[in-house]
Amino acid sequence: MKLLKPAVFIMGIFVITGLFFSLTCTKVDDGKIPITTSSHEAHKLYLQGLDLADRLQTQESIQYFQKAVAADSNFALAYLNLAFVVPNVKDFFVNLNKAVSLADNVSEGERLWIQGVQAGVNGKPLVQQELYKKLVAAYPQDERALNLLAGNYFGLQEWQAAADLYLQAIQINPKFSQPYNQLGYAYRFLEQYDKAEQAFKKYIELIPNDPNPYDSYAELLLKAGRFDESIVSYQKALDLNPNFVASHVGIANNLNFNLKHAEARQHMQKLLELARNEGERNTAHFTTAISFVDEGRLDAALEEIKKMVTENANINDVAAMAGNLNTMGFIMVEMGKYKQAREEFNQAEQLILNSNLAQDIKDNAVRGGLFNMAYTDLAEGNIKAARVKMSEYRQQVETMNNPNLLRQAHQLAGQLAFLEKDYTNAVNEYQQANLQNPYNLYRLAMAYKGQGDQEKARETLKKAANFNAVNNLNYSFIRFKAQRMLSEM
Repeated sequence: MKLLKPAVFIMGIFVITGLFFSLTCTKVDDGKIPITTSSHEAHKLYLQGLDLADRLQTQESIQYFQKAVAADSNFALAYLNLAFVVPNVKDFFVNLNKAVSLADNVSEGERLWIQGVQAGVNGKPLVQQELYKKLVAAYPQDERALNLLAGNYFGLQEWQAAADLYLQAIQINPKFSQPYNQLGYAYRFLEQYDKAEQAFKKYIELIPNDPNPYDSYAELLLKAGRFDESIVSYQKALDLNPNFVASHVGIANNLNFNLKHAEARQHMQKLLELARNEGERNTAHFTTAISFVDEGRLDAALEEIKKMVTENANINDVAAMAGNLNTMGFIMVEMGKYKQAREEFNQAEQLILNSNLAQDIKDNAVRGGLFNMAYTDLAEGNIKAARVKMSEYRQQVETMNNPNLLRQAHQLAGQLAFLEKDYTNAVNEYQQANLQNPYNLYRLAMAYKGQGDQEKARETLKKAANFNAVNNLNYSFIRFKAQRMLSEM
């Protein structure tokens, strides 16, 4: 399960091998991006942290990045990498903002990297892409710069473009392990499962004593419905590192899919006992909530999310709390509690607007609020109210030129067309929505059924029913519904 996932932001961690120790860097001849730091000790600590983070042992890497910035308080890349490994959203922004504030004092390559991350966080993936293209053009022999650009394409669901760039990175440095991991996922999304398996096995061969290769391969097995084999591979990861959280989560999801929900939640209780920070505790609570939703116990799921709100309130992590409240809102929509859902969505938005987060983040929250309210209106059948919000949301998304948000606009349009029994238009809109959201596959199947196309409805329902995603709330909403409907066709 552990991959670099572009979600709220698109993340890329890459090693920078040129050695620079002045605050005004000049370009080197080795084709790699230079590092700007005034301290040899900070540089050494940074590389130790980066090595661990590169192998996705994030908790273990934190201390090295913290020591690096302690040794050099102007070390921009150390702050940037620290942002991605801290266990909460609040500290992510603290460290990212510090890196951004130092961006004028580093090399051009470092500046492009930092600005690219900032663009991704602010919901501007195409701006990020242009920055990363400049980075690769300036440092075409830096395998990790290629890896970063590949991550952008990955986040935009341009899987083949991402795979091609990962292969270029590997060609430059065949011992660079991270692209094998991402390449495996890219092939998986392309449904080229043989190639995915080859990439993950090469990843295992390259770093056999690390947990993540076994974790990633386990997720491929889970996706294929080979749940018992998947658990064995996840256990191999835990044998190497008993605190590797992703593998605990993967085992719990396999247990859910094997209808062993109580056992899955017992496993999450063990994770709670092992948890080293609030991030790991939040993961345990969220995975428990997913298990309850999958079992149809949505009230119990809400109680788990409330524990996350309390956990994040204790450290005043406003962004994380807003995310928790939005999750509660979507669960309430599934329960038909539309008024309460709107209250949660409103509270989440107000938390962000009243915070000291950047204006772009606040704008994203308002935009997300429009989607959430339109989504709720459609679930309630209030077409008139939904149209107004959908129109504003579509206009803002098109102005932003964000392909991922545009997919969400198509989703809403599909939901509206389906309510109006315009099944042909619903199919067209859903086909342009995010079909990595299994709920949209389920909706598309219903539209095909409304159209009278039983064959396509059955084919799409099968994909929805067997989506086998790790910790996916939307999948837990529709898994049994899709399976039941498929059995009836």
